[in-house]
Amino acid sequence: MIDQLLHGNVGFVTGEFKPNAEYYGSIAAQQRPKVLWIGCSDSRVSEDVITGSKPGTMFVHRNVANIVAFNDVNVSAILEYAMVHLRIEDIVVCGHTRCGGIAAIEDGVRENYIADWLCIATGAKEAADRIAQERGLSREQKLEVLTEENVKLQIKHLKNLALIKNMLATGPLPRIHGWLYRVETGTIDVIIDGRQAAASPGLTALA
Repeated sequence: MIDQLLHGNVGFVTGEFKPNAEYYGSIAAQQRPKVLWIGCSDSRVSEDVITGSKPGTMFVHRNVANIVAFNDVNVSAILEYAMVHLRIEDIVVCGHTRCGGIAAIEDGVRENYIADWLCIATGAKEAADRIAQERGLSREQKLEVLTEENVKLQIKHLKNLALIKNMLATGPLPRIHGWLYRVETGTIDVIIDGRQAAASPGLTALA
């Protein structure tokens, strides 16, 4: 596999980098990403591939189940760099179907560190449990609901972090978007449209 990756890089240089040398030269001098992407570490969800984006477009943070954790220096540092230094105006929190982390939230997990990490999404499971009972959902349907509820919960966490809370208290930025990527179809569903929320502040309650 390692040889394939290195061979792939040769193809990238020949087929993409050199034909677009001016563009790559510009982002080598300075990055100017327009979006902060908070997504899952799942190998099937490559943000640049599924959105058709070039390098230099997105500043990226990925972890198991696309969680925004409190008291996490990694998340805080990424947010501060993205907002203060890169002046990014849009944040996307993207979950995806058939997520192993989401299934572990539903079923429980014994591994210590993974269990500790996923407990941050407890609120999403509580909401999904309630919805599944009210609607009589199958397991597969419930997992999709849990995925959506987790995206909403992590956006709530994001908005409660001091940096983002203070920014939103003084203006409409950053715009925060919640997406669901479907690994079985390749499509993205918009759960929360940050453009609408920015235009109508009352809509932020949906998060």
